Amino acid sequence: MAKNNRQSVKAMNMNQAGNNGQKAKNFKKSMKNLFTFIKPQILLLSIGIFIAIASTLLTVFCPKLLGDITNELQNALEFKRAIDLALIGKISLVLLILYISSAITDYITGWIMSSVSAKVGFRFREEIIKKINKLPLSYFDSTNNGEILSRITNDVDTVTQTLNQSLANIVWAITKVIGVLVVMFVICWQMTLIALISVPVSAILMMIIIKYSQKQFLKQQTSLGEMNGHIEQIYSAHNVVKVFNGEQKAVDEFNKINEQMHNSAYKSQFLSGMMHPITQFISNISYVAICIVGGALVLDGAIMVGAITSFMLYIRQFNQPISQIASIAGTLQSTAAAAERVFEFLEIEEQDNEEHKSLSLLPQDVKGEVEFKHVSFGYVPNKIIIKDFSLVAKPGQKIAIVGPTGAGKTTLVNLLMRFYEINSGDITIDGISINSLKRENVRQLFSMVLQDTWLFEGTIKENIAYGDKSVSDEEIEKACILAGVDHFIRTQPNGYNFVIDENASLSQGQKQLMTIARAMVQNSPMLILDEATSSVDTRTEIAIQKAMDNLMNGRTSFIIAHRLSTIKNADIILVMDNGDIVEQGTHDELLAKNGFYAELYYSQFDDAKANVG
Repeated sequence: MAKNNRQSVKAMNMNQAGNNGQKAKNFKKSMKNLFTFIKPQILLLSIGIFIAIASTLLTVFCPKLLGDITNELQNALEFKRAIDLALIGKISLVLLILYISSAITDYITGWIMSSVSAKVGFRFREEIIKKINKLPLSYFDSTNNGEILSRITNDVDTVTQTLNQSLANIVWAITKVIGVLVVMFVICWQMTLIALISVPVSAILMMIIIKYSQKQFLKQQTSLGEMNGHIEQIYSAHNVVKVFNGEQKAVDEFNKINEQMHNSAYKSQFLSGMMHPITQFISNISYVAICIVGGALVLDGAIMVGAITSFMLYIRQFNQPISQIASIAGTLQSTAAAAERVFEFLEIEEQDNEEHKSLSLLPQDVKGEVEFKHVSFGYVPNKIIIKDFSLVAKPGQKIAIVGPTGAGKTTLVNLLMRFYEINSGDITIDGISINSLKRENVRQLFSMVLQDTWLFEGTIKENIAYGDKSVSDEEIEKACILAGVDHFIRTQPNGYNFVIDENASLSQGQKQLMTIARAMVQNSPMLILDEATSSVDTRTEIAIQKAMDNLMNGRTSFIIAHRLSTIKNADIILVMDNGDIVEQGTHDELLAKNGFYAELYYSQFDDAKANVG
């Protein structure tokens, strides 16, 4: 039991260290919010706590009964009579019933607490996922994905672990201390006072050790984080390190961090390891003192030998929950901090609710006329990057958007898809403002092919049909043929049922062709291509360009392009700079102007510039 106690204290230290020693900004509010959140489970939780108390009380009486058996043996020897085996048998039977009952109630408590924690964890994650889908894209622009992941995993796990284990341990510890203390006073108040002297001494020493070991655990976790970051940085750019002969510098930095981690790990483990021998030493001294005082009381006839036997067992039961109570504050603090982080996330301002909007556009009814009317937008209010932008895209037209980095090209697409809301002006589709439509409806009208290909773990068929379970195999195959990726798919094991995972070896071009096939399957009336060929070689670009031509056929298309050679056949080319359209026209018209577009174009094609000269 002492070993379990030592492990629980070390686990408490590590748990706090893992949370960077964080404490809740408002402990009371966090625990109140947590109580409100688990209110649907409060009945089941209360039953679990009640049974845990009952289970603890059952074991409290067992040492007293063992003492009664000892007293019977003492009386039989003292009065030179036969041992009352019937009495001992009855007491033993009661002990057996108590131990069995305690084991059963412990099992029930464990089942109830596991059920409650699982349900609370399920609801927490469910609420977080719902929240993620309701947050504006601007939140994710300013928040590290690891922070969101941490709330779903670490913080929720901390709360559920407290409900599953720590809460039952807290109830057990408090009930045990109170119950044992009462019975000890009933048996012998003198020996109880001696036992209590060791409690504050042990508690003070443990608090001192925890204070210093906690600092070392925090240093250890900090060093561990630095080491993980260093290793990830170095090995993700291993080729660069090799090229610039940076191996020795990387090794020196690693050794420095490793030395820090070694020192903090040694000190933290040593300090936490001291808890058990120190508390054991103090307990042993109290045992000796109790035996001396108890022996004197037995000689005086104040108590019987059975009282000492019971008392020694009670002291063991008393010291164990004292150690648990010492860790309660740390456990509750880390739980409150984790709960606070989750609730802070759940309270972030959401996108406007659009359930009241009844107007909708069906993809098959959309002609594809898109108009920007004096649109202004800035990611932050005092920094406008799209200024009084106006444009009319006729159905079936190919609108190319070009310009230097930061000109506002992708921002236009973000506004069109309602990833962000415009500051002023309006955007219409077939004369209907996109603000009068639900976001889901607007996005249903566009197919998108992005620069960053995204394929999830699953079959090729599932990836291409993503978002639409009603797509038939024939439609998928037809789209792949048009995208020029059908032959490649059929060469894979299991063809369209080939599973894409971390072991699948796919080139960037093959992934891009699959995303084009996915856009074809979606069959939306309008299309957005955002730098779709910027990360592939020229030969692959030709194949992708052919697939995109098939995809754009008959659709109003917005093409953001870095390689200007890919948008020569666009109906309108918009040249943007600092959020403004500085030029617009066809490829030939813009070259003839010999302006900003011509400068961009010739900077990519020096040979063409030389020929013109």
